[in-house]
Amino acid sequence: MAAIFAFFHHLAAFALVTALAVELVLLKSGLTVENARKIVRYDAVYGMSAGTLLVVGLLRVFYFEKGAAYYFQSAPFLGKLALFAAIGLLSIYPTREFLSWRAALKQGRVPVVDPRKLRRIRSIIHWELAGVALLLLFAALMARGIGYFG
Repeated sequence: MAAIFAFFHHLAAFALVTALAVELVLLKSGLTVENARKIVRYDAVYGMSAGTLLVVGLLRVFYFEKGAAYYFQSAPFLGKLALFAAIGLLSIYPTREFLSWRAALKQGRVPVVDPRKLRRIRSIIHWELAGVALLLLFAALMARGIGYFG
């Protein structure tokens, strides 16, 4: 059973990274009705992936693997949790913007977005991807028992 949860945890992580990368590419290629619709859809995939990642990850911590007592004495694990929360907070701004496009998209219009706002959103997505890369480093450290202070 632990292997199944590990599989879903990894699958959700790959889906999350894919969704962010696709959003970034679509934003760089210019805002069209079709691109904006795809961005909104991929942002929903991003949100579902993040939720799945969190739930499955916590199930692994509390019911599988080494147990919560071990993980909560691991600096890389605590770093992963903090970084995951920070990435989640960063994602609020782009998600709110993407959701505001729905009215225009329902009418078949390209959302009107200030170019500075689009640059800010792209910058945030870059930071989110960098955070995910750092999160992977923490996962590798955690898996090797580095930073365990128990």
